[in-house]
Amino acid sequence: MNSATVRNLLVRGMLAGLAAGLLALVVAYFLGEPSVDSAIAYEESHAHEHGVEAVSRTMQSTAGLSTGVLVYGVAFGGIAALAYCFALGRAGRFGPRASALLLAVAGLVAVYVVPFLKYPANPPSVGEPDTIGKRTTLYFLMMVLSVLLAVVTVILGRRLAPRLGNWNATVAAGAFFVLAAGLAYAFLPAVDEVPKDFPPTLLWRFRLAALAVQATLWTAFGLVFGVLAERVLTAERTANRRPASGAGTPAAHR
Repeated sequence: MNSATVRNLLVRGMLAGLAAGLLALVVAYFLGEPSVDSAIAYEESHAHEHGVEAVSRTMQSTAGLSTGVLVYGVAFGGIAALAYCFALGRAGRFGPRASALLLAVAGLVAVYVVPFLKYPANPPSVGEPDTIGKRTTLYFLMMVLSVLLAVVTVILGRRLAPRLGNWNATVAAGAFFVLAAGLAYAFLPAVDEVPKDFPPTLLWRFRLAALAVQATLWTAFGLVFGVLAERVLTAERTANRRPASGAGTPAAHR
């Protein structure tokens, strides 16, 4: 894959990330923000002192949320497009659309779902301020381990395929991923700082909303980017055929 194609896919990836970010923004606003408001109301009702907000809640839930999600979507789309350029043709004989969707599903599982199951998202009022650094470090450590395990799983599946067949190799590689992730769950420390009187329904509503936002972002990116990538790669193949077909034209008139 030449540099021009990589550049075109990178641009398309950022555009797809922007489109996916818009959809994720809608989900975040209508599903996530009500839970955040409820969590903030709980925090304020249990706080002895009320500080002055540097940024109003209205600004946070509108302009702040929009800027954060859309910027994240564009950056995420660019990184995912580069990963697509590397993975295309290496993870199996899939077309551009199928490869994009498989990348999105694998990315959702490795980057978000696996870390989420160990360290789920919590509302603003949950968690001790003094441990935020530790919690962030543990979450990103779990995410890095999950991504590395996903890469090793793909390599293992390809190595086993000639001997076991595609189906058995996929099952064996998947079992390796589950076992290795389970060991990481067992050895990494747990974090449980949810107050005993915090409403469990609110907690799970917030966590499901966070999962829905990420699922929307990744799925929408996979679908949109698959279409855009297919157009780029089809145009590249067409351009590569033209010199060969044109070279035989003069000989036909001799």
